[in-house]
Amino acid sequence: MVRRTGRTDNMDAVTERRVLGLVGLGVRGRNVVVGVEQVRMAARKGRLALAIVAPDASEHSLKKVLPLMRAMRVPVVQGPGAEALGSMVGRESTAAVGIIDHALARGVRQAVDEGASPKGAVEGRGAGGASRRKGDRRNG
Repeated sequence: MVRRTGRTDNMDAVTERRVLGLVGLGVRGRNVVVGVEQVRMAARKGRLALAIVAPDASEHSLKKVLPLMRAMRVPVVQGPGAEALGSMVGRESTAAVGIIDHALARGVRQAVDEGASPKGAVEGRGAGGASRRKGDRRNG
């Protein structure tokens, strides 16, 4: 589900800051699950709107998460590194974070789409060409 271009983080600093900010909002709003097992449980229950996987996650963690996300048709994005992702959710590091809220997931995907390298770090449908002009933001 996630296109990996290697073991390095291909997310630029601005995009990383936006994604981490949205994840932080989700944590405060209880719209995020943290850790491989929590992400897997939420996906099995059909509650998961998006999974964010650290590019430096272990192969073992990826083998536990990615096949299930593919089977449950949950979009997956390659996010910030495990330490940055973990620090935003109150852990030392984490390999995966799951977004439960669909509006928040849409915002994360839009942030990743706008900051994605030409190689593409996102799989699934994009933001639909949303512009950054004033007034184009929607809460919903």
